Amino acid sequence: MNRILLLETSTVRCSVALAEGMTIVSHRETDVPKAHASKLSPFVDEMLKETSLSMKDIDAVAVSGGPGSYTGLRVGVSTAKGLCFGAGKPLISVGTLEILAWQAAGMLESPIDAIIVPMVDARRMEVYTQTFSASCEALSECEAKVLDEDSFSKLFACGKKIVFVGDGVEKYHLFLKSHSPEKTASCIFLHCCPDASAMLSPSLRKFASGDFEDSAYYEPFYLKEFVAGISRKSVL
Repeated sequence: MNRILLLETSTVRCSVALAEGMTIVSHRETDVPKAHASKLSPFVDEMLKETSLSMKDIDAVAVSGGPGSYTGLRVGVSTAKGLCFGAGKPLISVGTLEILAWQAAGMLESPIDAIIVPMVDARRMEVYTQTFSASCEALSECEAKVLDEDSFSKLFACGKKIVFVGDGVEKYHLFLKSHSPEKTASCIFLHCCPDASAMLSPSLRKFASGDFEDSAYYEPFYLKEFVAGISRKSVL
């Protein structure tokens, strides 16, 4: 039975899960902003102690690969690489939007013929997004999209139920209710952050196929370049 350590740090939530086969045996999370660096490693240590395991008992480490928060992704990936390097374990990367697609599929009460559209908040009216089938197969490439009335016009024209999921969903839901309320009837809105538990199925697929990253050179997928803000605090 494969044991996989799952790390998700791409948004405001920091979550960690430990899986044995298809079962999550331990889980930790926090929604405290900017707590990734201070919470991630202690969460891993707590879970290993809780299950009486060590890193030598883990078969692989999976990490959210982006897009998402620049700082969050850096913390998650650097921690995952350190764990893999120190214990000689393989590294698995799962895209943040794919994680949300699997999370949505698990949240629906019953399987439906739908299109799943994950959204990660990219500030203002922009989101990172991608489309997936109900079985979580990618139907499009990841992109940064500015939300307006025509953002998903082709999807609405297809006649299928559309499941919007992620931390960027709330602002799009409010926008639709104000500008195109008739469209909301064909939608399901799941406002949530990606969670480590939802990484399990895609991680197991990659583990079974040997789809691993180079733990020395792997970098997360930021989609957009990081732009540092200018501090308004005086240094004097």
